[in-house]
Amino acid sequence: MTDSGDSVDSPDIDDRLDLAAHPLTAGRLEKHQAVLSGEGYPFRFERTALAAELATDYGHLDAGEESGAHVTVAGRIRNVRDMGKLAFVVLSDVSGSIQLFVDRKSLGDAFDAFGDLDIGDWIGASGEVMVTRKGELSVRISSFELLAKALRPLPDKFHGLQDVEARSRQRYVDLMVNEQARAVALARSRVISLFRREFEARGYIEVETPVLLNQATGAMARPFETHHNALDIDMVLRIATELYLKRLIVGGLERVFEVGKIFRNEGIDATHMPEFTMLESYEAFADFEDIAKMVESMFAVIATEVTGSSVIHYQGRQLDLTPPYPRKPMLAMVNDVLEGSISFSQSRDEAVSVARGNGIEPEAHWGIGKIIEELFDRHVQPTIWDPVFVTHHPVEISPLARRAVDDPNVTERWELFIVGSEYGNAFSELNEPLDQRARFEAQMELKAAGDEEAQEIDEDFVRALEYGMPPTGGLGIGIDRLVMLLTDQAHIREVILFPTMRPE
Repeated sequence: MTDSGDSVDSPDIDDRLDLAAHPLTAGRLEKHQAVLSGEGYPFRFERTALAAELATDYGHLDAGEESGAHVTVAGRIRNVRDMGKLAFVVLSDVSGSIQLFVDRKSLGDAFDAFGDLDIGDWIGASGEVMVTRKGELSVRISSFELLAKALRPLPDKFHGLQDVEARSRQRYVDLMVNEQARAVALARSRVISLFRREFEARGYIEVETPVLLNQATGAMARPFETHHNALDIDMVLRIATELYLKRLIVGGLERVFEVGKIFRNEGIDATHMPEFTMLESYEAFADFEDIAKMVESMFAVIATEVTGSSVIHYQGRQLDLTPPYPRKPMLAMVNDVLEGSISFSQSRDEAVSVARGNGIEPEAHWGIGKIIEELFDRHVQPTIWDPVFVTHHPVEISPLARRAVDDPNVTERWELFIVGSEYGNAFSELNEPLDQRARFEAQMELKAAGDEEAQEIDEDFVRALEYGMPPTGGLGIGIDRLVMLLTDQAHIREVILFPTMRPE
């Protein structure tokens, strides 16, 4: 049998190599063709036990003890120690690894055929569960079957797939050799599953809304554009699910949520991807404070389920997700750190002067509300570590949120910031159709002035509001960033199985 020396760092092998000509793949290809010329590979295989199950059920056995239990396992060969008439093989499956004890006495005439296997091959094997004299839980196999041939060698087990770009492009290889990559993928699935459990327990129903739209609505972002040939119309990929979900509230579905892909034609950095996963929810008769209480409770529960505690460590620093989280108005947070101060009672020229004194040059179409947001983004957001609900955003930057009762310049809105990034966004939703139309019209003026991210008027949504929408609390959560937080990943590409990248 080929031993672990056959493993190489795969980036050293040309991805377009001639398998028959390369010394590391020619022998594998010959073995593969021999299988194809014979009976071929099986269409299915019956496995009776996973590696983790064997560890649970037989981990109590003493060194040298035999169980008398016969099992069938299946997985990928990860490592081999060939002792001549005896071999110890590490077989990995989705749950972990189990050692195969391979000897001529137990395997008989098939022992030599087993020796033709290579690291990376998928096999199924049957035998008795036992523990070696050195205390290693094993399956002493009496039969095996080759399920799929690995024509390429796996990356070196000690170095793995080191190049970040290669890991992202060849996630299948990354998952094979990188235990952390597998753990992140499983944690991501767990996070989404837990959100579904939490929302359904609160009486929400999960729905689906369109991905292809006639216009980009529901957020301030640049869309991806496409064309529908059959209808001969230009369309865009959605930048949010908000306005369609609120239509469902109008229709009488009082608690709804959706987990789905969002597409924004914007930059890529450590916390942004043009294709990402968003959870949005809407609850009739609730406001932004009701939603804040729900979110801080959910975050603590999910963190505990995924990591074992609501107090975690991120990038070497402790982070406490235990509720309650403080609520702090955006304007007050900005004025706490500024040279000078800014307010809505100032003239725009005065606000511009304050911004310039704090290192920001406002664009011509910015109002005081937008200037406040930019000052927050520059001087406050990067300083936040533990969770805080930043509340009462200016109306100018919150065209879909309800005005605050005690201050018409700001809205009943919060964004949840943790470790310098936004993790959630919630409103007491604007449900007055005349105000909503006026806000949309103001956005159109901003677009005409050069703001490419300003929202367009969604006439059908305004029409829906004219039928009446009850008081509603809405929420958006970026799934990818939360998974980053709970798995201690510094870049968003690590938590997306197939991140957007330039073509090779």
